[in-house]
Amino acid sequence: MSDQKRILVGEDSSIIINLTRSVLAFENYEMKAARNGKQVLELLEKEDFDLILMDLNMPVLDGIECTKAIRALSDPVKSNLPIIAISGNINNYTIDEFRKIGFNEFIQKPLDFDVVLATVKKYLS
Repeated sequence: MSDQKRILVGEDSSIIINLTRSVLAFENYEMKAARNGKQVLELLEKEDFDLILMDLNMPVLDGIECTKAIRALSDPVKSNLPIIAISGNINNYTIDEFRKIGFNEFIQKPLDFDVVLATVKKYLS
């Protein structure tokens, strides 16, 4: 039985998905990608994950509404997963606003993948 950590990435950019997959694979994390918040919720319903990286600006259901929906889930494990916001619009929010929405942490785009890995490790170690 593998204790490989599983990360769900909500992101609509193929470039960011592929770069993130490469960086996470380097640390032996398994990654699944969803291109919008609705897909994030669908995957979360069917599978277990250890952490979510969530873009704020996605089609269909954005990262903020998706995070609120995750925090409202009846499953105590899934509703308390660490969720890390990813956005180029981080300056539009305060740390308190991010926490109230339900994010544990946030990372500014363009992504610094050393920061992404350090943040992921902080929650999965």
